[in-house]
Amino acid sequence: MPRKARDERLDTRTARLRLPVRREPYFRTIQEGRAIGYRRIGGGRAGTWVARHFDPTRDPTRLYRALGAADDMLEADGVDTLTFAQAQTAAAAWFAELSRSHARAPAQVTVQAIMADYATDYAARGGKDVRGLEIATSAHITPKLGNKLVKDLTPGVIRSWHRHLATTPARVRATEGKTATRALDATDADATRARRATANRVLTVLKAALNLAYRDGKISTDDAWRRVTPFRNADAPRIRYLTDTEAVRLVNAADPAFRPMISAALLTGCRYGEICRLRANDFDPAAATLHVRLTKSGKPRSIMLNAEGVAFFHQHVAGKRGTALIFTKPEGEPWGPSHQSRPIAAACAAANIGPAISFHILRHTHATRLIMAGSPLGVAAAQLGNSEAICAKHYAHLSPGFVAESIRAASGPLGIVEKTNVTPMTG
Repeated sequence: MPRKARDERLDTRTARLRLPVRREPYFRTIQEGRAIGYRRIGGGRAGTWVARHFDPTRDPTRLYRALGAADDMLEADGVDTLTFAQAQTAAAAWFAELSRSHARAPAQVTVQAIMADYATDYAARGGKDVRGLEIATSAHITPKLGNKLVKDLTPGVIRSWHRHLATTPARVRATEGKTATRALDATDADATRARRATANRVLTVLKAALNLAYRDGKISTDDAWRRVTPFRNADAPRIRYLTDTEAVRLVNAADPAFRPMISAALLTGCRYGEICRLRANDFDPAAATLHVRLTKSGKPRSIMLNAEGVAFFHQHVAGKRGTALIFTKPEGEPWGPSHQSRPIAAACAAANIGPAISFHILRHTHATRLIMAGSPLGVAAAQLGNSEAICAKHYAHLSPGFVAESIRAASGPLGIVEKTNVTPMTG
């Protein structure tokens, strides 16, 4: 029987539960290029076991495989819940399968199968947007390509699918069981750019799944998708934001039930989902901050509030228990996914704001106001929970007038232009 590795951090549940919670697993190398990791989750939930494989002679990319839950809360059953020793056995089986896959002919796998494998691998690596991956796969990849064998994917097939995706109207919220789309105006350059950007993102997902299958030996060549390139200049940052006058007009025109959601976004820069999840005890009036616990990046952040923001949240938490949602519908029900689309569109129509904005533009507006008031990009990045590079991409442009004024104020004369008594004629 093969010997099992020992690690005082991972051998027992008591030792594991003393480890700090973090996204990166605690790895124990079993053999060169092969390791088993434990991801400490916290929150009263069991951690998970992850295997890692690295063979630089074949591929410079590290491979990961989710093995199962650790026996932190339940007794191990050897299938879904594993001890450290059982996790090593499962990892060894996967390592052996990888070795065999490189030696045998590529399997007859479908695109749907490799997308399922990629979803498992993505979750095991702690991917930040599992839900987004599911939507991209089910809405854009498997309907057209799912039943195709991977070996039958040619550059022409992938390129045709990619181009079709760029000309397909965007999906919008519809009644359950139905699919609705928004009409695509071929003369609208920004709409065309947006659809191409979406097509590029989905192409990236497909290529990532194909690359994983290639590294696992399920595909004999990566030539087909390497020949397909994304659309160029499709990811240009949007420069849309509301002026202060438009923002006030929008708030005043909004349905009273939805008006606090718009105000909260303008005052904090929070995403719609973050606002929906805010609870009364997330507001700290003494520190003038708002704590956002669950974010897109997975990292909590604290938002600094100005006096207007503090007064606004004082009004909306008054009389509520600490665990109560700050913002709900009039009947007390929570706001759900996509429930913002129709109210924001109605508010734009009533406020005569055209073209109508999405709720996300309120976040752009908050950031742009910060930067135009003189806040450094790093401050805006901290407020939004983004990297400074992302903020530079989206907000450094500010507005043409503001950029011009900044350049003229910062750039003094060189003294190289000769004085003259010639005066230009006007009129």
